[in-house]
Amino acid sequence: MPLWGIWLIASAIMFLLEIFTISFLLFFPALGAFLAFLCAIFGASMQVQVIVFVVSSLLLIAFIRPIVTKFFKTKNVAMNSSSVIGKNALVIKPIDNLHGKGQVKVAGEVWSAVSSNDEEIEEGSTVVVLKIEGVRLIVKKV
Repeated sequence: MPLWGIWLIASAIMFLLEIFTISFLLFFPALGAFLAFLCAIFGASMQVQVIVFVVSSLLLIAFIRPIVTKFFKTKNVAMNSSSVIGKNALVIKPIDNLHGKGQVKVAGEVWSAVSSNDEEIEEGSTVVVLKIEGVRLIVKKV
């Protein structure tokens, strides 16, 4: 197989792997391999091809990757469970830590709940969600 074919296959494999990793780490060596492929097509020596691959890959990773990753940066999105922390909830079944009973409704969902200070909270009260422990909300009366 000619050397240009190896560069082209290496470039294609790295591009395909980048599709699955979405880290923008293999994208730039794939571009470097494609540049080395172009050098091979135009008759450059093996040493020139390797230098073009290494230097272009390193420069692209060092200077272009930070810009691209900032442009495509994803924001941390709160999951459903953690998004209820700090919200007000309505007590729909009285909260009694001693007997392990109590339910609240927050953001349209019903959760088991316990009081943060072991006080009993009657049905219809408004509470604020302090944290989540397992499948229970830790709440405090407003």
